[in-house]
Amino acid sequence: MLQRLTLLGSTGSIGISTLDVVARHPERFSVFALCAHRNLNLLAEQCLQFAPEYAAIGSAANASQLKTRLACAGLRTQVLYGEAALAALAADSNCDTVVAAIVGAAGLAPTLAAARAGKRILLANKEALVMSGALLMETVHRHQATLLPIDSEHNAIYQCLASHGAADQIILTASGGPFRTRDAASLADVTPAEACAHPNWPMGRKVSVDSATMMNKALEVIEAHWLFNMPAHCIEVLIHPQSIVHSMVHYADGSMLAQLGYPDMRTPIAHALAWPQRIPSGVAKLDLTSIAALNFERLDPVRFPALNLAFNALQQGGAASTVLNAANEIAVDAFLRGRTRFTAITAVIERVLERFEPGAARTLEEVFTADARARQLAQEAVSAYEHCAVTRRKA
Repeated sequence: MLQRLTLLGSTGSIGISTLDVVARHPERFSVFALCAHRNLNLLAEQCLQFAPEYAAIGSAANASQLKTRLACAGLRTQVLYGEAALAALAADSNCDTVVAAIVGAAGLAPTLAAARAGKRILLANKEALVMSGALLMETVHRHQATLLPIDSEHNAIYQCLASHGAADQIILTASGGPFRTRDAASLADVTPAEACAHPNWPMGRKVSVDSATMMNKALEVIEAHWLFNMPAHCIEVLIHPQSIVHSMVHYADGSMLAQLGYPDMRTPIAHALAWPQRIPSGVAKLDLTSIAALNFERLDPVRFPALNLAFNALQQGGAASTVLNAANEIAVDAFLRGRTRFTAITAVIERVLERFEPGAARTLEEVFTADARARQLAQEAVSAYEHCAVTRRKA
């Protein structure tokens, strides 16, 4: 039987890679729905190629344009728009698998809707677990949904854990981003273009900045804690510049299992799409002789302070991780808009965490309340940094 897919975030890097794998296996997969935020042109092209039953986009104006373009091409794809459409398509009984690839907090509600509907969920949206790990995992278990990670690190851990018993440590690998060897004193002068120039992975702007600050790894620590029920003190991060070893798992007998492959998201996506089977992904076979060396380094907490913020949030519990994520989204957006310096990103987050006393995160309402308050505090912190910068320039 064909797997019918709903793809949340089809025009992002994960969505594009997913559709590349899907196109290689038309006998296995069909596309039920494609959803994007505002990339109208690419969404239209994807609809023309995969002819989904539904397409959804962020605004009514873009939905009207998309509907006209698809109708002129003879497609009967129904076009929807808005947040409610995402949740409805994620829960639709006519789809089997939901690929959750929306970046940021916007991906939480449709991911929860898919879980409540008992779907097979391929999770690339870190924020869904970071914001509401306990709520999402409880919903998955209660409604007998299947949750398969397609982040390269968590998918690697998933593969290493399969049928090997309980592990005593998880080791997440990190490329170190574009500033691994840059003089730390010069990081305040980093430009958005420099921060978005990842050395190994093609990614969107927000995710690229998260990689540069190492906040992506901080979010992955929180994600791993919930996905694999692993205490925070049993999760470690190592710098691995080649991005060949995607993560490792250590066992009590001294064994360490690692998953290796070229840095290409089609590998974990293909694994999750076909699980428990294996299918070709389009990625070349790994040639170890051409790599020459695999290097690992300890992470410098002074250069990358974001990681400690994640461990502190896990220790604090409740909605602290929700606050961390919300403040990061505001701070990264401010940096990309030229409102703050690169080094102010983690400073803004730290200030918000200091000012906020997060309560519980047992319901979606509690999560969104904490998220909204954290965003307000983060905007205030960004404005304060802007004011200080203007004052310094005048002086």
